[in-house]
Amino acid sequence: MSKPSAEPVPPGEPPPEISDEDLLAESLVTPERFAAIFDRYAPVVHGYLSRRVGVLADDLMSETFLLAFRGRDGYVPGRAPVRAWLFGIATNLVRRHARDEERRYRAFGRAAGRLEVTTELGEVAGRVDAQGLRGELADALASLAREDRDVLLLWTYPQLSYAEIAVALDIPVGTVRSRLHRARGKVRDRLSDRWLTTEETA
Repeated sequence: MSKPSAEPVPPGEPPPEISDEDLLAESLVTPERFAAIFDRYAPVVHGYLSRRVGVLADDLMSETFLLAFRGRDGYVPGRAPVRAWLFGIATNLVRRHARDEERRYRAFGRAAGRLEVTTELGEVAGRVDAQGLRGELADALASLAREDRDVLLLWTYPQLSYAEIAVALDIPVGTVRSRLHRARGKVRDRLSDRWLTTEETA
């Protein structure tokens, strides 16, 4: 007896979404398929970059996806989600502009009286006891070592897991944990003994 065929998708219902990994694999044969990866992740990658380097975000987002497209045959399925791979590329590009990023946070700190916690620092403040943080938070981020800031902001804005951050930054999970612990401790000290409220999740 022959095996019954798969059930058809009922009329009016969208077909199951193709996974990121399948899209990337298909793009090796049909490059146009990569556009779907761009559509899925361009907004969040741009948001992450804009919070780190401001007006440079447009250029760095374009470069992130260009490098991803050119290097897509090097992506290893199953090692980590495609989004972690993309954020790794974006973070490497940010590292070239570390001074711009630090100046940006210092400027936020100086302009604290004119900022709302819900603006570009909102995602960080959202995982911190945010009462009265504006200038202190910006100064705290500027004071972090680049490696610690990378981990903290990947954990905060796109909310990558420890395992995803490890792949994005090409470091062990244990290093992610120690850098995040150190970054949170330094931020906590700068924020006048306020503490991060969201529990860590592996």
